[in-house]
Amino acid sequence: MAKTKPVGDCVLMRPAESGKPPYVARVEKIEADHRNNVRVRVRWYYRPEESIGGRRQFHGAKELFLSDHYDVQSAHTIEGKCIVHSFKNYTKLENVGAEDYFCRFEYKAATGAFTPDRIAVYCKCEMPYNPDDLMVQCEGCKDWQVTSANLSNSALFVFLQLFHACLEFFF
Repeated sequence: MAKTKPVGDCVLMRPAESGKPPYVARVEKIEADHRNNVRVRVRWYYRPEESIGGRRQFHGAKELFLSDHYDVQSAHTIEGKCIVHSFKNYTKLENVGAEDYFCRFEYKAATGAFTPDRIAVYCKCEMPYNPDDLMVQCEGCKDWQVTSANLSNSALFVFLQLFHACLEFFF
């Protein structure tokens, strides 16, 4: 029998289809029926691609949305424990492990609405911060610029030229 987890812990749950990543849920209640079958009441986290709006550029690879979708599942479907950090705590992690995720939105599954409906932006692109991308602050104008780890050499060259031009302008 799978180990049950304390109420409030986040768990990875086995999907029905093989090859899919595990579902992530927060354990709300643990109960056993008269035959000692252990069931867990969970509150589901959604991945961005599972939401009505889909995955957007600013969503991190490990980003989840805490939904208002509750369900009761067999404890046997629990594959293991994971940690869903606040966005702030996630960005402070020195090493992100396979079981580390973050959440900065709550999601209403029926309507596709998010809470909060707005978040702070720091970059000139006016997009929310994606923790998978490196951000650099210009010493001259103090604006933030996103630099993707996946930049091509030519794009990185253009970025550095603009960065140096900004520095020369202000100094």
